[in-house]
Amino acid sequence: MEKVPFYASGLKFSCQRCSVCCRHDSGFVFLSEEDLEKLAICLNMGKSSFIKTYCRWGTNWQYTEALSLKEKNNKDCIFWDSGCIVYDSRPLQCRTFPFWSSIVSSMQSWEIASGSCPGMNTGKVHEKEEIEGFLKSQALEPVIFGNFAL
Repeated sequence: MEKVPFYASGLKFSCQRCSVCCRHDSGFVFLSEEDLEKLAICLNMGKSSFIKTYCRWGTNWQYTEALSLKEKNNKDCIFWDSGCIVYDSRPLQCRTFPFWSSIVSSMQSWEIASGSCPGMNTGKVHEKEEIEGFLKSQALEPVIFGNFAL
């Protein structure tokens, strides 16, 4: 028997563009090949130059080296400057927040995450199908692992 997810009736979320998730806290924004392509095009750069300028390798949730955006010295995202300067080309990880498997795995995880995000539990209701679409897109667009060749 399939377990009914806690978000079966949908979850409210509307990005407030407050940048809480983009600033003042160390973390990783892991990139897929599609993310890399979009960002390099957005900044009119080749992929190799983009990686050298804006990326680093970090350990992801699977304890594997994966390609991530750099952070500024103050822990802000490298692309934050009074807002996201690549918003229309932002990575999948950013586009699908807060509908990550680690956050929608339980009501408790959702509530913990909502404590730092003013957009959670407010605004637009995202239906179960949409949330599962976000989760599926993350599974279908894997991050770039350490053995990536340019």
